[in-house]
Amino acid sequence: GDRIRCYIKDVRSETRGPQIFLSRTAPEFMAELFKMEVPEIYDGIIEIKAVARDPGSRAKIAVISYESSIDPVGACVGMRGSRVQAVVNELQGEKIDIIPWNEDAPTFLVNALQPAEVSKVVLDEDAERIEVVVPEEQLSLAIGRRGQNVRLASHLTGLDIDIMTEEEESQRRQAEFEERTKLFMDTLDLDEFFAQLLVSEGFTSLEEVAYVEIDELLIIDGVDEDTANELQARARDHIDEQNRHAEERARQLGAEDSLFAFEGLTPQMIEVLAADGVKTIEEFARCADWELAGGWTTVKGERIKDDGLLESFDVSMEEAQNMVMTARIQLGWVDPEQLEAEGQEEADAEEEVEA
Repeated sequence: GDRIRCYIKDVRSETRGPQIFLSRTAPEFMAELFKMEVPEIYDGIIEIKAVARDPGSRAKIAVISYESSIDPVGACVGMRGSRVQAVVNELQGEKIDIIPWNEDAPTFLVNALQPAEVSKVVLDEDAERIEVVVPEEQLSLAIGRRGQNVRLASHLTGLDIDIMTEEEESQRRQAEFEERTKLFMDTLDLDEFFAQLLVSEGFTSLEEVAYVEIDELLIIDGVDEDTANELQARARDHIDEQNRHAEERARQLGAEDSLFAFEGLTPQMIEVLAADGVKTIEEFARCADWELAGGWTTVKGERIKDDGLLESFDVSMEEAQNMVMTARIQLGWVDPEQLEAEGQEEADAEEEVEA
């Protein structure tokens, strides 16, 4: 005879009759409870942008106010915590962190990791990944018990979060510096000082040295035009040699001319594709964008990393989509005019929604 509140998760028509699936652990249930307790949410002045829950233990909810005079967090907490406490009581003591939502991903993440203090964040938008640097004494607080705090923050923001201490970040940066220094010493036949100079100026790869505007090399102390030209010549020679070896290996693996003729794929990329069984332009056109660029899959609430074939070449999801679509157009699988018309229809629909 007890009365309970719950969320209607699904309704299915089955042979034995309609089946209604109820849930008290769904994030939507918490959102609806706040809508009942906070009039500003019900009226649309405050919006719940995201909810992440570890049911029965802890939750984070991100809110935004569309009126500058109203504090979204304060409104959800209520006078002396009355509003949030009503939700906590309904959820039998589940602790709730109310987070101000922000369209800037790093700022939003700093908010989401509360109560931990963050020193620095580095966002990789293409990989939907973010590195968070915290003081040593804040590490356990940022991660939380059994990783709860960082897991909830990851679900709330939709980003994969890598947390490290300031000392760990310093060690990593030093290791990267030494690795790049060695790369330039070995491939460009430079002494350690000159190689370190290139790294200090922001050069991270042979391609950057080979194809950058020469003026960017001339600003380096001690580099004149002759030296800059020699650096670029050495870098291009080494890249050409790498390409020749990669093409030989790719052809040995069975890669066909159609892949080498496709604009945007380097011999090194084709070698990796061929090693994975992608040896023709037709097989490339059947690839999904995430198979090339990598991505994330949510399985039972946990985000699982999908490694992309071309991820090591810094191919973004957008670049992967464009390459696959170009291949399909070249093969005649997709009509470019129809594609353009569909794109225009989507743009018009978005404009109508915004209006």
